[in-house]
Amino acid sequence: MSFSMTGFGQSTRKFGGFTLRFELKCVNHRYCEVLFRMPREWARHEDGLRKLVQREIARGRVDVSIAADADEQSAGPVLNEPLVRAYLAAAERLRSGFGLPGDLTPGELLRLPGVMEGQDRSSVLQGEAFETVLRDGLEESLRELVAMRAREGRFLSEEMLRRLEVLERHLDELAALAPSVPEEYRDRLRNRLQELSEGVFPFDEQRFNMEVALFADRSSIDEELVRLRSHTGQFRDLLEGGGPSGRKLDFLVQEMNREANTIGSKSSRLEITNRVLDIKNELEKIREQAANLE
Repeated sequence: MSFSMTGFGQSTRKFGGFTLRFELKCVNHRYCEVLFRMPREWARHEDGLRKLVQREIARGRVDVSIAADADEQSAGPVLNEPLVRAYLAAAERLRSGFGLPGDLTPGELLRLPGVMEGQDRSSVLQGEAFETVLRDGLEESLRELVAMRAREGRFLSEEMLRRLEVLERHLDELAALAPSVPEEYRDRLRNRLQELSEGVFPFDEQRFNMEVALFADRSSIDEELVRLRSHTGQFRDLLEGGGPSGRKLDFLVQEMNREANTIGSKSSRLEITNRVLDIKNELEKIREQAANLE
């Protein structure tokens, strides 16, 4: 199966009063490049997460975004219970040590510095359990992205195979037209020489046949057709064989274009020129699609 280089995947995970959001976007790129956007304090996890992505993606630029949002029930200030206990213990020591009257009320406690504080993401989102959640969320997003790349790759492969069939029909037409080129040249040359030689010089059949043989050799496109058919066969095998093949397909398209240009330069016959133009048109469309494959 061939994979497209474009895809998208996302997932969410709950952990420690936070919702973790994972988003993966992949676009065309010459190599495999993985870029991360996530809180700085998670940087120590980046290398392991990158290896997870590279295990599934051979080519393409992957933008990985991971963010954490506090859940509604835990989004407000959090009671710092250890600090409250410390305040109460200090108040008790003041009463017993100095004989001071009175107790700290809840209202007074809440007004003391540090009793109510925002939720500290760096202290909650850490440890082995958090790393496991990170990996699980990324893997789920990655599976969705790979599935999308597979669907797109299957569509592109079917489109290229269809155009490859059209191209091969043009090759069949070229193969049918090729033998008539030397014959037409022979007839035109014979008529022209006979017109010019009347009463001036004798017609030399031997030299005429040599000229026709030389032209037939120069204008022969048999080798180009054989190579084009070989390239189309390799192209089909790569599409149907699966695995990263984008660069090899691009190379084959270049080679097929080169053979088509050679055929066009060897013949001045309009029908052959038109078939060459048709082939180059199909190759351009195939090249555009192959550029999207991994």
